[in-house]
Amino acid sequence: MAEKIKRKHYLIFIVGGLSVILFLALSKKTIEYTSTDEFCAACHVHPHAEATFMLSAHNSNRTGVSAKCVDCHLPPEEQTAYFLTRKAYHGFHDLYVFMTKDMDEIDWEAKRTVEASKRFVYEDGCKKCHTNLFPAGLDELGAESHLKYLRDPENNSCVKCHLEVGHYRGEKKLAMEETKVSPEELFDSPAVVAGFEDYAEQIPGTSVSFKMKAVDGGQFKMGSPADEPYRNSDEGPVREVEVNSFWMAEVEVTWNEYLAFFNATSSQGRKEAEAEQDEDVDGISGATPPWGAPDQGWGMGTRPAITMTHHAAQTYCRWLSSVTGKEYRLPTEAEWEYAARGGTSGAYFFDGSPKDFEKDGIWNKLFGPDTAVINTYVVYQENSPYRTQPALVVESNPFGLKNMLGNVAEFCLDYYDPQVYGKYPKGVVRNPRGPRNGMEHVVRGGSFKNTAKDLRVARRDFTRTQQWLETDPQIPKSIWWYSDCNHVGFRVICEYHPEELKSETTKK
Repeated sequence: MAEKIKRKHYLIFIVGGLSVILFLALSKKTIEYTSTDEFCAACHVHPHAEATFMLSAHNSNRTGVSAKCVDCHLPPEEQTAYFLTRKAYHGFHDLYVFMTKDMDEIDWEAKRTVEASKRFVYEDGCKKCHTNLFPAGLDELGAESHLKYLRDPENNSCVKCHLEVGHYRGEKKLAMEETKVSPEELFDSPAVVAGFEDYAEQIPGTSVSFKMKAVDGGQFKMGSPADEPYRNSDEGPVREVEVNSFWMAEVEVTWNEYLAFFNATSSQGRKEAEAEQDEDVDGISGATPPWGAPDQGWGMGTRPAITMTHHAAQTYCRWLSSVTGKEYRLPTEAEWEYAARGGTSGAYFFDGSPKDFEKDGIWNKLFGPDTAVINTYVVYQENSPYRTQPALVVESNPFGLKNMLGNVAEFCLDYYDPQVYGKYPKGVVRNPRGPRNGMEHVVRGGSFKNTAKDLRVARRDFTRTQQWLETDPQIPKSIWWYSDCNHVGFRVICEYHPEELKSETTKK
């Protein structure tokens, strides 16, 4: 009897062991099969994935080594628990999208960005293959970038510099020439302004013009109240501010306008060191040629100009003043907020709370926010296809200005100080210009990258010069172009001096 029980235990042990072995073998086979490129392609049927991978450096290279989808889009298999949980997450997510979405309606281009890639490209996957970050032949820029990555990996990523190695995105052609026009279409002189009213400026020697809106000066409350949703500490305390009248461009400076400046002032042969010396000479020397396509391949024309530095924007204003005989400059932070509010006092110049438009709260997360109102006035993350849009696609604010809160954020004249509002004198502050010096400048308004909470009128931001020049290959780095900032542009204002305008009118 005891022998039978013993045999039975042996049999159970053997069957159990074989079952475990069979289960592990099947599991291994299942994992291997579901990690093949063919299996991935069963759900990822968008037209770019396979074709762009075949042309990429991860497949089309002189070594003959070809990566697999899971090499980049999952953590290494050696991290067993993390690998399996992320594999399950991505698998169920992709299956859900495949079963419930129309593949043709998904904006795949919007998903091919550094910000989006961080959700499905794993750093450990990169480092599993690229074990030597300082190989022979690595240039100075690469060594500097890799050293910075090792020192601060949490705030840096492989895809920031190497976004295109997994899926080829095509060559970004550099096109910095104005559209050719006949001599009859060129403006001989700038606009003549007879009074404080809207006018269309004409850039002499070009066919380019742009609208300027007359903004009557006045008082307003600058900053945001303590109970405004998503408020940041640098938006207060709220101050009573008064600004003089001025003209402001209806839209941000477009590529048409910026190219007129570039082609009139740039020097193709100059280097960055020489460009800095040119600042001491008479006349206006403009930008050196950019590296790559400054428009990111999205198109120029009436889209807002981007990737220029704050210095380049100020130089543009100097040049525009010289060719038109008017006083153009960047707006102060106070002028910008006054103009953006358009006489209103809420979080936006249109109706609605930031919470109405954000995907916060159970209802908005499940069913999405009602964006009908905000989509009318703003180009932002929800409606932008993650790129700039032509300037006139939205409605104006009460002062007749467009894209004050979206499309691209905008440089201001002021240096940035998070406590500057509290440093202004008591009472009504007249025409504040910010601190006298500083390291970075104020940036206002949201962009095509932002969600509703960052489009609020009172929200403040600032330039990040060093961060926005990380991948610039030049030594010294460019004073004209940001290599890592594609969401900031600028608009101009023209100063209004009543006494000078009357004098000019009398002469005529």
